[in-house]
Amino acid sequence: MYRLPRPLDAAPIFAMLLMAGVLHAQEASPPPADHTPEVDARLREGLKRFPQADTDKDGVLTIQEARAFLAQRMGSAKQAANTSVGNNGGPTPTLADVAYGPHERNRLDFWKAKGENPAPLVVFIHGGGFVGGDKSKWRDSRALAAMLDGGFACAAINYRFRDAAPIQDILRDSARAVQFMRSKASEWNINKTRVAGWGGSAGAGTSLWLASRDDLADPKSEDPICRESSRLQAAVLQATQATYNLPRWESFVGPPKPEWLKSPNELVEFYHFKSREELDSPQGHAILDDCDMLRWIGPGDAPLFIMVNQPDGEPQSRGHWLHHPKHAEEIKKACDGACVKCSVTRKGDDREAVKFLMAQLNGGGQGK
Repeated sequence: MYRLPRPLDAAPIFAMLLMAGVLHAQEASPPPADHTPEVDARLREGLKRFPQADTDKDGVLTIQEARAFLAQRMGSAKQAANTSVGNNGGPTPTLADVAYGPHERNRLDFWKAKGENPAPLVVFIHGGGFVGGDKSKWRDSRALAAMLDGGFACAAINYRFRDAAPIQDILRDSARAVQFMRSKASEWNINKTRVAGWGGSAGAGTSLWLASRDDLADPKSEDPICRESSRLQAAVLQATQATYNLPRWESFVGPPKPEWLKSPNELVEFYHFKSREELDSPQGHAILDDCDMLRWIGPGDAPLFIMVNQPDGEPQSRGHWLHHPKHAEEIKKACDGACVKCSVTRKGDDREAVKFLMAQLNGGGQGK
């Protein structure tokens, strides 16, 4: 059964949002082209009080997410008497903070599926720009509850942040987590031929990388975990990036404004290089290629379901630039060229994403 979260007393925060003009009477109304400092402050306060409103788990509450959360809460309140609700804070993991690697953030939570047969696995990957976020954000998500109710095993993972590792290594943290769980298939009753990813923002880009990159499995490795596949058989991408070859963004979404960057050298620092010359070296180009999901997409890749939550037009902010619909369009174009199934929606309703994963994993999915 698809459980809705317990209705909360959301009136105070939504009153603030309404007064700030960030929610509109009609759902179809276009969002403001830009935010004022007051609106941004109220959105940050809304995120603190209602973190579940951040549906793409990227650590930022957008106007669209606030509107969708309000609509959901209003509907939930009306149906509360006839709705099955889960525990406050979501279902308790079967296993919590399991170490899959040596770093303190190489940890995961695992929910074992009901039933005797090995179950497909859905891996939830949080967002946060690779500088923040936590696996605990998924515990009260409707997606997690729905997959568990559908008989699937689930996991939520943490990974290193950019202060501790470059992007090319952070991505391999998530690959290691997938390989680790496959190595536990017998013990955890997982069908390791049916593994999917679900991520928001940075977690979405990571899921795309796992779904498209050639398998990292090393059959000759002395480490049994490394012998397992890193590939996904399906992926749900919320507010995704198209590639982590960042110089490539300029060709489809345009360059960022200087004030949107965390530092003047953010692009170089993303890969832990010291200069643009290092990035432009053969070693730098090899790393850019490795992080380029658009380059990796090819025949036989996992089917994708992409959820877009930003408007079209010129990017108006860092968040708009990071999650612009052009990212989804580039992925769709690459998938169409490789005959890979890819659906893009602006509805923002995770029910369709749940149906997509259930269909793909129950049918076995795809994969190189």
